[in-house]
Amino acid sequence: MPTSLTLKNIPDAVYERLKASAEENRRSMNSEAIVRLESALLPAMVTPGDQLVRARALRAALAPAKFRARDIDAFKRANR
Repeated sequence: MPTSLTLKNIPDAVYERLKASAEENRRSMNSEAIVRLESALLPAMVTPGDQLVRARALRAALAPAKFRARDIDAFKRANR
């Protein structure tokens, strides 16, 4: 059963951003707040297959750069 929640003391800037986002997405303020909370608190489950597809796409995008092992080690030491 869904539960109700009342929010108080919402900063004006947050309220205005939520309101603008709701209008852009053609949602009510309530629906927009729920969508935003869900996306922040319930991250989508990514299957291992999806992760592999993303990793391969990233690798393919970086392929022209042709990073060498020593370059990667240097990046790691630089906390990149």
